[in-house]
Amino acid sequence: MTLPYVVDAQTSLSPAELQVLHDQYESEAAAGHITTQTKFNYAWALIKSQNRQQMLQGVALLTDIYRSDPPRRRECLYYLSLGHYKLSNFDEAKRFNGLLLEREPNNLQAQSLNALIEKGIARGTCLC
Repeated sequence: MTLPYVVDAQTSLSPAELQVLHDQYESEAAAGHITTQTKFNYAWALIKSQNRQQMLQGVALLTDIYRSDPPRRRECLYYLSLGHYKLSNFDEAKRFNGLLLEREPNNLQAQSLNALIEKGIARGTCLC
């Protein structure tokens, strides 16, 4: 799977698009089983939001996937890093992105995000 660049996380979904993913997530929850893909899609949509509470919820969902689904950890590392970056949690962003870069030192998206994290640390804020 190709990872998105940071700019892709700065464009929120429309309320209707977010609602579709929310409804899918809630429908599966009501049925007693949320697939990893549904949870991941909803988490990514929440991270793309400009609403801090939604971003926090997205990070929480990704953290759950990271812990419970080892085959999805690679993807989760980047998205967790990106979510924490948008929330200005630079230490956590750096930690998750560093784990990805240890595995994939030539990953251009992770390298790009790392540069932004370093700038954020130096500035103390995120320009998302």
